[in-house]
Amino acid sequence: MSEPAVPATPDTSRLAPPARKVVLAEVRDGVVDVAESETAMADGAAGAVVTFGGVVRNHDGGRAVTEIEYVGHPSAGELVAEVAADVAARFPIDAVAVVHRVGILRVGDVALAAAVSGAHRAEAFAATAELVEEIKRRLPVWKRQVFPDGSHEWTGSA
Repeated sequence: MSEPAVPATPDTSRLAPPARKVVLAEVRDGVVDVAESETAMADGAAGAVVTFGGVVRNHDGGRAVTEIEYVGHPSAGELVAEVAADVAARFPIDAVAVVHRVGILRVGDVALAAAVSGAHRAEAFAATAELVEEIKRRLPVWKRQVFPDGSHEWTGSA
């Protein structure tokens, strides 16, 4: 985990301290939409909203991929909420939203949607990057990639 940059002087541009709230954090078996995470960020204090959409691509490791199946441990939802709360506590941001999908996904489907709002872009970008990295590192979700010939392989995490 990287530590957020600490400003040399206090941020006097804000009317109130960062809210540091988690507005959405879940694992779901159903469509994930980046716009849903972005909409959850509605807040007049937010001068920046950074979004991320992790999309299923048609290749991995030099091989074509036709679909991916994500299987999550029963604790995956709790861990997503924990990671979101950790990021909100460590960065001077206003809100965090993150959703990871499980089940069978096709090429182009969103597997991970994240959004972070803050008073300034630097903190929102930094927190979003950390949120995505921590989800990928810590989430107990396994991935089965299916190839055009029908073969497949499992990897240890999303």
